[in-house]
Amino acid sequence: MIDLSGAISLHFGVSPAEAISVLSKMGNPGKVDAYVPKNILITGAAGFIASHVANRLIRNYPQYKIVVLDKLDYCSNLKNLFPSKASKNFKFVKGDIGSADLVNYLLITEGIDTIMHFAAQTHVDNSFGNSFEFTKNNIYGTHVLLEACKVTGQIKRFIHVSTDEVYGETEAEAIVGNHEASQLLPTNPYSATKAGAEMLVMAYGRSYGLPCITTRGNNVYGPNQFPEKLIPKFILLAMQGKPLPIHGDGSNVRSYLYCEDVAEAFECVLHKGVIGNVYNIGTKKERRVIDVAKDICGLFNLDYKKSIKMVDNRPFNDQRYFLDDKKLIELGWQERTSWVDGLQKTKDWYMSHPDWWGDVSGALVPHPRALTMPGVEKLAEMQRGEAIITLEEDSAPSAKENGAALSKDGKEQGVVDEIVSKSSPANNGVKNSDLKFLIYGRTGWLGGLLGKMCEKQGIAYEYGSGRLENRCSLEADIAAVKPTHVFNAAGVTGRPNVDWCESHKVETIRANVVGTLTLADVCKQNNLVLINYATGCIFEYDEKHPQGSGIGFKEEDTPNFAGSYYSKTKAMVEDLLNEFDNVCTLRVRMPISSDLQNPRNFISKIVRYQKIVNIPNSMTILDELLPISLEMAKRNLTGIWNFTNPGVVSHNEIMEMYKEYIDPELSWVNFTLEEQAKVIVAARSNNEMDASKLSREFPEVLGIKESLKKFVFEPNRKTPVSK
Repeated sequence: MIDLSGAISLHFGVSPAEAISVLSKMGNPGKVDAYVPKNILITGAAGFIASHVANRLIRNYPQYKIVVLDKLDYCSNLKNLFPSKASKNFKFVKGDIGSADLVNYLLITEGIDTIMHFAAQTHVDNSFGNSFEFTKNNIYGTHVLLEACKVTGQIKRFIHVSTDEVYGETEAEAIVGNHEASQLLPTNPYSATKAGAEMLVMAYGRSYGLPCITTRGNNVYGPNQFPEKLIPKFILLAMQGKPLPIHGDGSNVRSYLYCEDVAEAFECVLHKGVIGNVYNIGTKKERRVIDVAKDICGLFNLDYKKSIKMVDNRPFNDQRYFLDDKKLIELGWQERTSWVDGLQKTKDWYMSHPDWWGDVSGALVPHPRALTMPGVEKLAEMQRGEAIITLEEDSAPSAKENGAALSKDGKEQGVVDEIVSKSSPANNGVKNSDLKFLIYGRTGWLGGLLGKMCEKQGIAYEYGSGRLENRCSLEADIAAVKPTHVFNAAGVTGRPNVDWCESHKVETIRANVVGTLTLADVCKQNNLVLINYATGCIFEYDEKHPQGSGIGFKEEDTPNFAGSYYSKTKAMVEDLLNEFDNVCTLRVRMPISSDLQNPRNFISKIVRYQKIVNIPNSMTILDELLPISLEMAKRNLTGIWNFTNPGVVSHNEIMEMYKEYIDPELSWVNFTLEEQAKVIVAARSNNEMDASKLSREFPEVLGIKESLKKFVFEPNRKTPVSK
């Protein structure tokens, strides 16, 4: 059967994307119209196969938006997605498919119409020793996705990626492989969970009309594969001059497809696959495991008789998997890469990238178990999104191109954080019981509130006992507490106000600059995200941001206010913190809470003043935004954030609200900035902050006036409600 999209692309010199578009508009004689997705969610795409699929789609179809969801398990690596890192149609979200809130959030906010579900635990050896994880990831995770599709009702394609192992063992004398209607007879925990997931997919297709397609594939090999799998394991062991371990007698037969051919198969299924169908992705070229080992020994000029070592077999090791791939070939796909070429490409890649996966010694043993591999601490860090990957310059685009910071030795750093900062998950699947926060600023207003919020949410926390400028005490705190995140609500603002800082400059520098930088550095050394509560009082209205214009200062704008020493130190430390990719800087302004008795509350201050200015300002409603800062920690967000409610409110507007809700007898007198300057030591900052970045991440955040009414004045109402 003719592949029309390929023919159009070749004959007219157009891209595959344009060819698909043509077919979708004119129809494809003899076939259903080609499907054209808009927004695709690919699960597990930091893993091996899915990363090749994601990179291919992002490269070939710039009009498609590709959202990648991956929890970064031990066999995932964000470096696998570097070819797509700079693409405008690519977005990475770190999170678990088991989080229903996260999945629903992504489907709705990203307008997802297509899901390609690769995420799974896949290594058979691990399934014998840790089978519950396979049930959790492969069955429950799939169920969460399906239910989200049912609830949102917007999915036009759900492509479920399964395995040839669900068919069970193929008879040795069989001439025809398992076809898509063959009985499923899984023989190990891994394949049993994949078969179970398939049953759920089929049920949702029949019960709810979910537009599902299932694929069942042979073994895949090529660049980027985690070396627990046979071919990359043998290649790395051969590179190290170590024996190649073979389970049993090595007579087990497997079929292998090169990764780029498989990525093309998924491209074909995506556009041409028929809803409700199953497609085998396979090859009729079979090889015994011992022959694979011999071929790899030949690549390295090794004597296979000396290099191959027979070891104990698995508890059960299927002798053969054999697929009938006729259905996919009729759809227009064909295998392109020969075994010799594919193996050579794979060997060359691992020779060029021997440290791609770091310490993989635990994966190279004959019978690896994920939970006993060296580097478990690194795995835990990656699952928290805290690992910092360092790349050699030749393994990724240049730092100048991608904007990443360089360390002194010229290496690119903070790449994980840079990609993760694009994410917008709901809660990233993080359980509060897995968290432990270390909070500095126990006696301060924000620090005290943070502790209460942690108690309310069931998050373990401890207050730091060390002083920020004392590095040894900070290191001792972290060693003792073992936090997942650190919060800095300490620092000097001045009592009763910032005028104090004008006569205590050394103390202000010590706390606000030296202390904050020391804490940031200690956190970076321990791969910890630091949530740092800063200030937005580093700007003032100017010609580009005039009062009343609605044009606010953005995160990237350079501070322009130096009227107080407090603001000078805050602007100084914020600039220096830009060098730390583990810090989340939250610019708080004129904080307000529902506790109107607190003397630090902006409202509590101005209602006591005899005279006030009347200038619109951005402000922070703590009752609404402080809990969001905890969520930002869970998401491992970093960088600078204007931490204010959208919009502005003036002093007089707040006083009017106070009068309406609290005290009808309240009165006040306004005076000008010039008059105010005569009774204060340091100038005060007045500005509007652009909160659009925060609103994009947390679209539920209320505007400043709405938030004031909901969180501050309504709970404190003393006046009767007007009818």
